[in-house]
Amino acid sequence: MTKNKILKVIAREVLDSRGFPTVEVELTLNHQKRPSDVVVGRAIVPSGASTGEAEALELRDGDKNRYLGKGVLKALQNIQQKIAPAIENKAFTQIAELDRVLMDLDGTPNKSQLGANAILGVSMAFVRACALASDTPSDELIAKIFQTSGNTLPVPLMNIINGGKHADNDLDIQEFMIVPAGFSSFSEALRAGVETFHHLKKLLKDQGLSTSVGDEGGFAPSFHGKNPHEQALEMLIRAITSAGYRPGEQIFLALDSAASEFCEKNENKGSPITYLFEKKSLSAAEMIATYDRWSHQYPLISIEDGLAEQDWAGWKDLTEQLGDRLQLVGDDLFVTNPIFLKKGIETHTANAILIKLNQIGTVTETLETMKLAQESGFQCIVSHRSGETEDTFIADLAVGTNCGQIKAGSASRTDRVAKYNQLLRLEERLGKKAVFPGTKPFLRKKR
Repeated sequence: MTKNKILKVIAREVLDSRGFPTVEVELTLNHQKRPSDVVVGRAIVPSGASTGEAEALELRDGDKNRYLGKGVLKALQNIQQKIAPAIENKAFTQIAELDRVLMDLDGTPNKSQLGANAILGVSMAFVRACALASDTPSDELIAKIFQTSGNTLPVPLMNIINGGKHADNDLDIQEFMIVPAGFSSFSEALRAGVETFHHLKKLLKDQGLSTSVGDEGGFAPSFHGKNPHEQALEMLIRAITSAGYRPGEQIFLALDSAASEFCEKNENKGSPITYLFEKKSLSAAEMIATYDRWSHQYPLISIEDGLAEQDWAGWKDLTEQLGDRLQLVGDDLFVTNPIFLKKGIETHTANAILIKLNQIGTVTETLETMKLAQESGFQCIVSHRSGETEDTFIADLAVGTNCGQIKAGSASRTDRVAKYNQLLRLEERLGKKAVFPGTKPFLRKKR
């Protein structure tokens, strides 16, 4: 493989979709076939609001007089004063080679020395630059590294009702998603999801409910009275049928509970974890019973973070009871980290993993985690963050790894739609080679 010499690294502070600072990196290489020409790879790092305790550290300045303490000048300083001198004017044969240098330079398990946002910005920008330097699309370069065909367009899990930390309403569950899996192509699935989104807006408006959107572009209505979560699920079914589609055949439902956000903090270690859900204190068993009931009432095929990240005992029960018919996704539970994923594999806990680049901090570690998951029979869902940007790297990652599923948000806000537009471009470029997996990723297989 051709060596890529890094000529220059530039970092700047830009804004994410919530209007807070984040890191952008530009990395310059010589073109491999035309050495006198240079290419510039650019990447912007996303940021999460609902975060797992074991995520890699996002370095913020903490200066309350500037961007409410959320500035990233320290991360930029680390790039310019520590990372750039270590990698500029040096050649790297593989992306993994650069990422190992970055990890060694930091020297901590959670990237706390340099900041995961600093490291990831450089890692992603190098992938972009290497793709440009070799006249190879980024998704194809990722496919070569991952050793896959790179021709599978992902099923979108579209978050069209927001709750929890992503909205100011009475819903404890963070995301109510539609999953248009019953179609033959990505573009058809996306169209069905978008049409359902617009029909949902009309239904909400007709009932006098809010049609303002949350962090991920979904609506954030307040469902007053009993069982607000079931009201939300019923509203999704109505939106699907109103759009002319068949629930449970063409469009399914999925949840991201983000249960770590509503689990009750217990000072007594070893005590059972409980959940403050719909203003009642519920045990893990009662939460599982709720999900079980919903899975029979509604075309529910996936639940993410159904229980708290600390509740491994509850998670094991959840998997034993529902894992043979539902996709059970660990996000806060695994934080894209192979150490936690291995524990899940060994204990038969969950059956899928959410993939977020900034939870682990480099492209190489992300790919290693995805490879471990796929080899162990776990599904992978490449995911955005609630604080997103116009960067479309995750679309290329999803196609390049053939993972088959993506969470990129609702059908509004440019930071979300940018990912869908990139997937449409990739589908067009792949042409007849493009594969859309439909419901296949959600068919449960006993491990």
